[in-house]
Amino acid sequence: MSTKHEKILQYIESLPVGDKISVRQIAKDMGVSEGTAYRAIKEAENRSLVSSIERVGTIRIEKKKKENIERLTFAEIVNIVDGQVLGGMNGLHKTLTKFVIGAMQLEDMMRYTEAGSLLIVGNRFKAQENALKEGAAVLITGGFDTTEEIKRLADELELPIISSSYDTFTVATLINRAIYDQLIKKDILLIEDIYIPIEETATLHSHQTIEDFRILNGKTSHGAFPVVGNNRKLVGMITVKDVIGREPSEPIDKVMTKHPISTSMKTSVASAGHRMIWEGIDLLPIVDEDGILQGVISRQDVLKALQHAQRQPHHGETIDDLVKKEIKLISDEDLMVEFTVTPQMTNQFGAISYGAFTTLLSEVGALALKRKKRGDAVAENMTIYFIKPIQMETVLTIVPHILDMSRKFVKMDFDVFNDHTLVGKAMMMFQLLER
Repeated sequence: MSTKHEKILQYIESLPVGDKISVRQIAKDMGVSEGTAYRAIKEAENRSLVSSIERVGTIRIEKKKKENIERLTFAEIVNIVDGQVLGGMNGLHKTLTKFVIGAMQLEDMMRYTEAGSLLIVGNRFKAQENALKEGAAVLITGGFDTTEEIKRLADELELPIISSSYDTFTVATLINRAIYDQLIKKDILLIEDIYIPIEETATLHSHQTIEDFRILNGKTSHGAFPVVGNNRKLVGMITVKDVIGREPSEPIDKVMTKHPISTSMKTSVASAGHRMIWEGIDLLPIVDEDGILQGVISRQDVLKALQHAQRQPHHGETIDDLVKKEIKLISDEDLMVEFTVTPQMTNQFGAISYGAFTTLLSEVGALALKRKKRGDAVAENMTIYFIKPIQMETVLTIVPHILDMSRKFVKMDFDVFNDHTLVGKAMMMFQLLER
């Protein structure tokens, strides 16, 4: 059985794209309190099912697939540019394929303007009208209004006409930044991308016995299973270790681990993998906010996904990507790395930021471990006990020293030099990712 929250989300998803919804309307239609309706609408916004716009309301939008996440809806554009919708509100759910900056002659502008695009232009009424007739939406910069006739045309064609007080350069920068952020998000693997759904997950019920566990274990050869109660709510986990020496007739809920560690769909795969290794878990249940089991993820799935992701081309650049790009191996024998501090890695004083510095050391440490054939590792903790201000354009030499290595952990020391002068010293603990 679904919870009220799930039913509201299913109802919102069933509404036609472009429909306006409100807390009051959802509460009335679904027979729930306005608080429950509000929480469900917020969750729908997180899942990209709806978009809320100031002075307009909440609109059902098309849920974008992960591979097309860089395509924004006009509703999202309104929020990005702090815009005001002058007309064509019924088209806010549509996605744009490209944007065109109208800084040329009208005929030239129209050569680039096509259906599904967004024309960014000032108070040039003819350009606005022609763009709408071509099937494009219009974003007017400088906070200008437009004519009543153009507003009527926008309503009739269901193509938004938006006004923003920002100038053209700022608007284009804001939209580019949003697309870039979406590309970075696309690169980050989430649990929802690789989990085993509930339909394919072998589960046990809390009222079943150890004999049932052994039968399921024989059928599937899995060593652990999530245990569910009423309404498919996760109540425990049971593993082969829990049933050793137990009577077949004993109930599962007497030997299972109650209140097990679980995670959600929106958790990153890297974060889930780190937690599984730290806690010594081979199978992690995935639940929604009501604790309803959605599926599971295994340690093998996580490691495979992370290794696959490392081999993929990345579209958006994070600080980690910028740091990795600057690392150059200069001595193969005793590991020594050269690194140039770029302007993007500096703080307000023009010196390397702590974020970039810690990323640099963890990347060099991971490289050292790979060369020792120790596979992948994650940084567990770090102590920087000496650092001088390191200015941009400085070329650094980093020398890592492995102090201690066990089956699960590695302790490493780093010396950071600039022209043979020591400018930084740190110690780091890494956790090795077991296969």
